[in-house]
Amino acid sequence: MAKEWILNSAMNRFQLNFKRNVGPTSESIRKCSPKTIEEWREYYFSNVRSKEHIEELGKRLYVKITEVIQSEVLEVSEEDCIDYMLQLVIDRTFDGYVTEIQTIYGKLQNILDIKIEPAPDEWDRLFNVDFFIKIGEKYIGLQIKPVNSGIQLPEIFKEYSLQAETHKKFTEVFGGKVFYLFSAKIGDKKEIQNKEVIEEIKEEIARLTVF
Repeated sequence: MAKEWILNSAMNRFQLNFKRNVGPTSESIRKCSPKTIEEWREYYFSNVRSKEHIEELGKRLYVKITEVIQSEVLEVSEEDCIDYMLQLVIDRTFDGYVTEIQTIYGKLQNILDIKIEPAPDEWDRLFNVDFFIKIGEKYIGLQIKPVNSGIQLPEIFKEYSLQAETHKKFTEVFGGKVFYLFSAKIGDKKEIQNKEVIEEIKEEIARLTVF
C-alpha cells in the first residue's frame, strides 16, 4: 500500500485534487445525477474538465513525486499516476455520491416523504450544509457525516462545535435549523446512525409548516 500512500500524499501536498485543478466534483455530480459511472464519466469530461486535463494532472503528479520524494517512488510509474487521478475524480466521486444517495435520498427522503435537495456550493462554504429541505419560504439544513467504526466520533463532535456558529447563521437567514446525520456502514448498507434526529427533523418541518 506504499504506492497508494505516496500518490495520495504527493497529490495533497501539491494540491492537484483542489477545486481549481479538478473542478467542483461534489457539486457537479449532483447536477449530473448519474445512474451509472459511464454517465458520470461522460458528463465530467464534457462539462467539468477534459480527460486530457486529468491525465496532465497525473503527469504533473508524477513529476512532483520523482523530483521531491525520489527515494520513495521506485515502484510508481507515470501510468500509475494517471490512473490514480482518473480513479479519484471519476470512480471515488461516484462511490461517494452513491453513498449519499443511498443514505439521504433513498432512506431519509422516503421516511419523511418530502423532497430533499443538494445545497448550492455557496451554502456548503458559508453554512457547512450539504442538503436542504424547503418548507414554504423557509429552509432546513442537513449535514451528512460518515462514521467509521466510531473512530471519527470525537473529531466529528469537535467539528460540530466549530461549525455551530455557521449553522446558527443559517437559521437566522433561512429560518430552519441545521441537523447532523451520522451515516455508518452496517453490513453492506449505509444506515443513519443517529436515528433520533429523524423525529427532530419531523418536528422542525411541522414547526415551519405552521408559519
